[in-house]
Amino acid sequence: MAIDYRKRPKAPAAAISLEKVADRAPGLVNLYKTAAVSLAKHRVSGRRAAVYLVLDRSGSMRPYYRDGSVQHLAEQTLALAANLDDDGVVPVVFFSTGIDGTAEISLDAYRNRINPLHESMGHMGRTNYHVAMQAVIDHYAASGATDPAFVVFQTDGSPTSKTAAEHVLCTAARLPIFWQFVGFGDDEFRFLHKLDDLPVPHTRVVDNAGFFAAGTTPTAISDPDLYDQLLNEFPQWLTAARDAGVLKN
Repeated sequence: MAIDYRKRPKAPAAAISLEKVADRAPGLVNLYKTAAVSLAKHRVSGRRAAVYLVLDRSGSMRPYYRDGSVQHLAEQTLALAANLDDDGVVPVVFFSTGIDGTAEISLDAYRNRINPLHESMGHMGRTNYHVAMQAVIDHYAASGATDPAFVVFQTDGSPTSKTAAEHVLCTAARLPIFWQFVGFGDDEFRFLHKLDDLPVPHTRVVDNAGFFAAGTTPTAISDPDLYDQLLNEFPQWLTAARDAGVLKN
């Protein structure tokens, strides 16, 4: 039998190696591997992106901080970022009526980090998406990043100002930023479904958002399913954004 000695192409490298993750954040190794499988499944292995996490602090979110759902999402997001972003750091924006606070999670500082941050921020207000979105846009612009941004935006209901949220999303469609909304709770999320389905090019130059509902027990979603949901629309956005000149490479 003939042996094929041709070299097979190597799989695209993750931003941070498995060895480094195992050394710095051994508790994230399984999530890191699971995220890598989903990235390969969606054909975006080796892609680079600056990952952000936006967390809702409206009053109805209190149970999801208390039961660990928000901390778990933060860990899942950080493990995804280790595949996409070589600095091993995820900027976190906490919002309600306004910006309640900003912080970072990293491979060196993520365990039991979300709740102490949340508890230090005081009053939990209403739900204004647009202030959080603008905070991400401003941070991304100031960072000088050349890779696109992938934003995990968690909320449990519709915004107080729907007009402002829609305006920012449509305006931001000309920026290399993809917004992946994640709904906690039993809301019907009609507005987020609307944002997900806003027409192109009538209202925005490209479809720059995705949405899925994680339900009332977000931690019950398996990690492979969570990553598949997070990455479901990202590859299509990369193609559309490149074709529209939103992405330069």
